[in-house]
This record gives sequence, C-alpha cells and structure tokens, in this order.
Amino acid sequence: MPETISAKEVDEFADSIVAELLQRHPPRGDEVGDRKELARLRKAFGRVFSRIDGFARSHRLNLYSKARLANRIQWGLKDAGYRADFVETATHEVATHVALAGTRASGTKDR
Repeated sequence: MPETISAKEVDEFADSIVAELLQRHPPRGDEVGDRKELARLRKAFGRVFSRIDGFARSHRLNLYSKARLANRIQWGLKDAGYRADFVETATHEVATHVALAGTRASGTKDR
C-alpha cells in the first residue's frame, strides 16, 4: 500500500525533476533545435515520466499533492529560464501524467 506523502517530499521530488531536466536539456532561449536535440528531449521526458510513475506508485498522492507537484515543477522551469511555451507544455504533460499514473497505481479515480 502506498505511503502518505508530505508537502516537503513532494517539493523535493519536484525539484529533482527540474534538476534532471536542467542537466539533460538546459534552456536554449529561442532556438528550436535539431532532430538530435528533440530526440534527447523526448528521452529526458521519458525518464521523467518513468520517475513520476514510480513516485505515484510508492506514495499516496491526493489532489492537493498532485497540484503541488505540477506547480512546483512549473515554477522551477520558469525560474531556470525555460521559454514560456515550453514551461506550459511541460507542466500540462506532467500534470496529466501524474494524474493518470496515480489512477493506474490505485486502480481508482481521484475523488
């Protein structure tokens, strides 16, 4: 059974996600990038989503903790200097993924 999670643990996990993205795909300003860069970004997000799946399976994430996770990642990416469109898309995908991962982990929907 997943354990209950504290706000501090959610923040630490979100910060580790931002740090991983910074390491694997630093902000590049207005450059779109070539195919190799897009492949690296896709791979980095694959790793991030795998980590989110594991986190959701091992912790009981309620609606508040899911929102906190997505918000912390959003602000971390903004503060790191990522473009606004990248931050918006990444945050939406993370929020969607964490919601679905939690549903798959518990076998039920949030209430």
